[in-house]
Amino acid sequence: MKQIIFIFMAMFLTIGSLAAQDNAVISVKESTHDFGEIMESNGPVSHTFVVENTGDMPLVITRVVASCGCTTPKWTKEPIAPGKSGNIAVTFDPKGRPGPFSKTISVYSNGKSGSYILTIRGDVK
Repeated sequence: MKQIIFIFMAMFLTIGSLAAQDNAVISVKESTHDFGEIMESNGPVSHTFVVENTGDMPLVITRVVASCGCTTPKWTKEPIAPGKSGNIAVTFDPKGRPGPFSKTISVYSNGKSGSYILTIRGDVK
């Protein structure tokens, strides 16, 4: 009886570890960008985050949601192969928003349960 239990446990662990290896993994070297002081009169500012797939399967970014209508994201729509990278360009419009700001960008993909959070910040003068 102990041998049967041992065999089932070994099979369960093997199947679990194989499933864990075959997935996409989203990662970025920089998850926060600070624009510093920006002038409202100069108009919108942009930053591009580089997203890497450090997993074994293609990474698909399904949607990107900004915390405010003043922030507009654009992202790589095609699958990102393992070991390759894509972009998430974020544009912030400072018009009518003087003072410090901090905005989050939620990235949804098959590379993480829930969302991966990116942040932009700065100070509008």
